[in-house]
Amino acid sequence: MANTDEKKIEASVSTEEVEQAKAEIAEEIDEESVASGEFEVTKEEMSIIRAELACEFPEDYTYMSDAYVKSVASKPYSKDPTIRRPLEYTMEKLTHVMEWREQAGAPDMESLVHLANGPDTAPEAVENPARLTKAKALVSSLNNASLYWHGVTKEGKPILWIRCGRKPWYPNVESEVNALILVADAGIKCMPEGVTDFVVVSDSNSPPPPVPSFMINVLKALVRGYPDRLSVLLSAPVSSIIQFVMSLLLPLMPGRLAGKFQLKDEEVAREILKGWLLHGEDDIPTFFHGKADHDALYPEEAYSKNKGQGTLKFDYFGMIERLQASAKEWEEMQKKK
Repeated sequence: MANTDEKKIEASVSTEEVEQAKAEIAEEIDEESVASGEFEVTKEEMSIIRAELACEFPEDYTYMSDAYVKSVASKPYSKDPTIRRPLEYTMEKLTHVMEWREQAGAPDMESLVHLANGPDTAPEAVENPARLTKAKALVSSLNNASLYWHGVTKEGKPILWIRCGRKPWYPNVESEVNALILVADAGIKCMPEGVTDFVVVSDSNSPPPPVPSFMINVLKALVRGYPDRLSVLLSAPVSSIIQFVMSLLLPLMPGRLAGKFQLKDEEVAREILKGWLLHGEDDIPTFFHGKADHDALYPEEAYSKNKGQGTLKFDYFGMIERLQASAKEWEEMQKKK
């Protein structure tokens, strides 16, 4: 039965769609064999990069922290790993990310949450019904609480939790991708000082049938909009559906990204989380047989209440406040070392 389902899913992905995804991802990847390490980036060079980003993207240039810009600029050059990336090359890489954000509408996502959280009689809602519809679709994808930030690792990396069993069987692909962009940006803005990447932990119990178009769009967003942001993704338990998803996505992934995915059984995952999470075993959530009750903060939609006068039920703004508090706690802990 499982093989039959997988063939049906596979058939729903056109060859053209897969080839287009490969081509788009390939455009962003040209450094598969780059040596590790980093070079110095001067204050003057950082000022130049910052000034150019501010000039080209005045409304969104602060999205990239100095730590992230420096991490990109300090890497070895793909054509000659013995030297640092030229400044022009770094600007090209950063510009590609910012252009993608512009095209995806990333800087505008949070304003859509505010719109959907207000009344339908608000001036903007009345004057622009199409925008209100988009906002409500985005919020609908948030409300199932299948994606949220909670806590940081011992290294200060924010943790993005995915609850696969809460994902819809027939998703609105555009709004689901928009929700991912919104949530990813919120977490990046809350990163502790000096931290540039995050960790993803997926509770992969009872996942819905995979939707290839959604998975491919998520992968494209990760590669084009969030390069070097993912530190590692841990998924547990391993199921036939998760294995199928990986079999579809792995051939499309750049090698560096593929190596960041860990599929484990729950017992092994618990041990890994014990070593990762800031407070160790105390931070392991109940859905991995731990003590931390995420459901009290991020319940299923049926147990959630509206946060304002609109349709938002997911505690988006509370999530941000809690993540900021976790980041501050980690920073304070570093000062005491």
